[in-house]
Amino acid sequence: MSDQTPQGTTVPDAAFQPQIFKGLAGVPVDYTAISKVNPETNSLLYRGYPVQELAASVTFEEVAYLLWHGELPDDAQLAEFEELERRHRGLDHEVKRIVDELPLTAHPMDVVRTAVSVIGASDPATPDDSRESNLEKSIRLFAKLPSIVSYDQRRRHELEFVEPRLDLGYSANFLWQTFGEAPELEVVNAFDTSMILYAEHSFNASTFTARVIASTLSDLYSAVTGAIGALKGPLHGGANEAVMHAFDEIGTGEGSAARATAWLDAALAEKRKIMGFGHRVYKNGDSRVPTMRDALERMVEHYHRPDLLELYVALEEGMAERKGIKPNLDYPAGPVYHLMGFDTETFTPLFVASRVTGWTAHVMEQLASNALIRPLSVYNGPDERHVPPKGNASGEPAA
Repeated sequence: MSDQTPQGTTVPDAAFQPQIFKGLAGVPVDYTAISKVNPETNSLLYRGYPVQELAASVTFEEVAYLLWHGELPDDAQLAEFEELERRHRGLDHEVKRIVDELPLTAHPMDVVRTAVSVIGASDPATPDDSRESNLEKSIRLFAKLPSIVSYDQRRRHELEFVEPRLDLGYSANFLWQTFGEAPELEVVNAFDTSMILYAEHSFNASTFTARVIASTLSDLYSAVTGAIGALKGPLHGGANEAVMHAFDEIGTGEGSAARATAWLDAALAEKRKIMGFGHRVYKNGDSRVPTMRDALERMVEHYHRPDLLELYVALEEGMAERKGIKPNLDYPAGPVYHLMGFDTETFTPLFVASRVTGWTAHVMEQLASNALIRPLSVYNGPDERHVPPKGNASGEPAA
């Protein structure tokens, strides 16, 4: 123990002290067939498929089906799944009313978390934890989250709710509901790519939170609500917001690259954490970044914003030179969402809309072979002690 160990605390003999893995770093706690990072290729695999291949060849709906069922759908299965998802897109009056009553000062993640709780409280099937019932709930959340996220952004700009269009795919409809106009195909494709890349990532903090809650035999909605709370943190999902806040601090436009270099030097001198860089799992760079970087470059060209890419490159190169740290998925995703017109505070709710597929797949996997998740801790507080007597019945101090 260091010299800063509190006086009177127990410091067990090192020979008998269990090894502590802070943050469970490097500790396998269960099996999963849903995803893994292949260390040989540094690729993130969904059910065995490299995610970059999925992003290049299938839709987000197909990825959702894959995560839940273990295989990609054939044409008939996909058509049935798409019809079911579109049927559930509408926002119930009660959910919309609760969203309307939440203050505009509330973070959009708080709004999404509350809306999911309301959906769960209103669903008579909530207590049913069978796989069939949980799959139906998963599809409903998948379908409704775009309505929730898009409406929350619109109400902050004093705009009305836009009804979903059943003739549009998931990503095209999401953009339609947010901005009220038919999106261009190139934008839809870039958005769909981001949804696929964010969908699943093994036992990350929010997914593990969902599995812990599910392990108590609580309901799927509670597990998703807890996962949303975990994702809100800037060390997890909130990092994509933090990236854009840094860009805003630096300032886009002419000369942004030079300003980025000066900003980075000052931030590192102040020992600030540079969000969007580094990852607990990837040691040779986040395998999802090249695919998302390609999407960013397409959006920069589409929206005629080369200054944003110059700033991006300047920070990326600066971090590589100064710290040897590479970007993670949040770094290119934040600027992509910004170019599309999403509010910065909406970035993490977009992550929710994607990751709900992975979360719910893990909830169902947890319940299929459940064991209550209850780790141990090593106590290092005061030795056993006893409450001193307060005095005798007369009020006089005890002898």
